[in-house]
Amino acid sequence: MGVMNRFMNFLGLQEEEEVVEREQIIEEEVDSRETSPADARRNSRANNVVSIHSQKNVKVILNEPRSYDEAQDIADHLRSHRSVIVNLQRVRNDQALRIIDFMSGTVYALGGSISKIGGNIFLCTPDTVEIEGTIAEIMSDDFDYNKMR
Repeated sequence: MGVMNRFMNFLGLQEEEEVVEREQIIEEEVDSRETSPADARRNSRANNVVSIHSQKNVKVILNEPRSYDEAQDIADHLRSHRSVIVNLQRVRNDQALRIIDFMSGTVYALGGSISKIGGNIFLCTPDTVEIEGTIAEIMSDDFDYNKMR
C-alpha cells in the first residue's frame, strides 16, 4: 500500500500530507506492538525472581578424621559446596599435617578458604562462603581483658 501511495503522489493524484499522517499512525501502532512483548518479558522475569536467602539445605559438616584416608571425604563435602569443620585432635601430628596439606590444596583448587579456629581445629569453606575475622584476635582480646582484672 505504501508503494501505491508514493506512485500516486508522484503523478500528483494524491496530496502528500495524507500519506504522512497515515504513515505516522502506522508507525505508532508498530511501536505499541514492540513495547507489549517487552512488557511481557519484564512481567515474566518478575515472576521468576528467586531470593538468594531461600536456601534451606545449607549444611556445615563436622568431621573428626582418624586417618589420612578420610581426607577425601572432607574434600567431597567441599566440592558439594558444604562448609566443613575439621577436628584433628585425634590424629597423630604427621597425619594431621598431611590432612591439612591435602585440604589446603582442595580449598585452593575450589577457590574457597581455610581458617584455624582453635587448637588443631580448622574451618574449610567453599567459594560460596566468606570467612570474616579471626578467632586468634578474639582469644588475645579475652586474654588482655582477663589480664587487666
